[in-house]
Amino acid sequence: MYIIVIGGGKVGYFLARALLDEGHEILVVEKSPARTEFISNELGSVCVRGDGCEVSTLTDAGTGRAEMFIAVTGEDEDNLVACQVAKHKFNVPRTVARINNPKNEAIFKELGIDVTVSSTNIIMESIQEEVPTHSLTHLLDIRDKGLEIVELKIPADAKTVGKEIRELSLPPESRLFLIIPGQGKPRVPTASTVIQAEDQIIAITTPESEEALRTALRGS
Repeated sequence: MYIIVIGGGKVGYFLARALLDEGHEILVVEKSPARTEFISNELGSVCVRGDGCEVSTLTDAGTGRAEMFIAVTGEDEDNLVACQVAKHKFNVPRTVARINNPKNEAIFKELGIDVTVSSTNIIMESIQEEVPTHSLTHLLDIRDKGLEIVELKIPADAKTVGKEIRELSLPPESRLFLIIPGQGKPRVPTASTVIQAEDQIIAITTPESEEALRTALRGS
């Protein structure tokens, strides 16, 4: 794919390097002359100096043929504007934005950004995995379909431990598609699969069905 990355800081640099290693064609747009020179020296001719919020810069970057547009600057406002320009001016099919302030996530989603990544929320969810909690971890929002992929770990005291999936009152909009046991190989669940303590369940659901899914999986 041709992927444009806005922001050549540490996140943008390592993202660009990883995408190059996977064989993608990429271009990094960075405001700082020094940072632009550093990335060019390290990765080759894949970085240009410019403002990723400006139409002229994005035109020169060939945004019209980009298949994915990723904004990872340290400023939420810049990431939002850049993604908006890419989507509505250049019709880029997939936009991804880094969010530094979790309070801004709602407006990013409301304005049509396809995927948002909040470093703060990721860290908080990692912390929650280490303490007694039954909350869902958000893995990915599929905004254009109104769906999200979530993860929930079954605690030892859950009322669903020992029950088959067919016995659970799952909301109609939710599907379980992978179970990662505490020990053993991941498996695709069937109606007869038995829920065990420490199972990590990956599911797809709607935002409105989150609470119902959480209740169904923990049994309360």
